[in-house]
Amino acid sequence: MIIVIANSKGGVGKSTLAVHLAAYLHEQGRSVTLADCDTQQSSSEWAKEAVPGLKTVRLADPDDILDRIPILGQQADYVVADGPGSNTETSRALLLRGDLALVPCKASMLELRALAQATHVLRQAQDIRGGRPRAQIVLSMVGKHYRLTQDMKDAATALDMPLATTALTLRQIYADAPGQGAVVWQLGARGREAADEVRALFREVLPDAAASASAPAEVAETAR
Repeated sequence: MIIVIANSKGGVGKSTLAVHLAAYLHEQGRSVTLADCDTQQSSSEWAKEAVPGLKTVRLADPDDILDRIPILGQQADYVVADGPGSNTETSRALLLRGDLALVPCKASMLELRALAQATHVLRQAQDIRGGRPRAQIVLSMVGKHYRLTQDMKDAATALDMPLATTALTLRQIYADAPGQGAVVWQLGARGREAADEVRALFREVLPDAAASASAPAEVAETAR
C-alpha cells in the first residue's frame, strides 16, 4: 500500500504523521519505505535517527516520483510518502500513485473549510483515477479539551472525506521528538500519552496493519 500524507498547507503536522506512521508499521514487523518528497528533507533525517532499520528515500522531482513510487510499492508492504507543503506538481504525482491519502488538518472550522482549496489536487487525482486514492482527514494539534462539533462533522461530510475519530493532541513532546531523533514512544514516561493516541490513530485508519501482523514488536520505552 502506498500512503500519501497530503495537504498543500504547511505546518499541519505532515512530517510528524509520516515518521510516526512509518515507525509504527516497522514496529508491526512490516517492510516499510519512507519516501521523503519535501525539499526540506526533514522527515528522512528524523527517521534515520529514530528508526535506523527503516528504509528511507528522497524523491523531490515529480517525474521521479511517478516512475519510482510504484517500484518502491512492489518492494515493500507499505510506502509512506511525506508530501510537500506547497509544490502542486509533486503533490499531484504522489496522489496519482497513492492508494490512501491521509490529510492532516488543524481542528477548526476555518481549517476544515480551507481544505476545500487545499485538496483540489486530490480531487483531480480521484477524478482521473475513478475515486482513488481514498482519503481520510486526521485532526492534528487539537486542544486538550477539544470536542468535535457537528459543524466540523458537517464540513468534513461536505468534503466527502471521512474524519478519523482519533485526533492528535497539541503536545510539546511532538515538537521535541525530531530534535531528539526519536518517536514519542521512545521518550519514556513523558511520551506515553502521545504514544497511546498515535497508535490508536493508526489502528483506526489501518486496522489490517495491526490485526494481521504476526508478532508486533513493542519498542522499549526507555527515557533518554
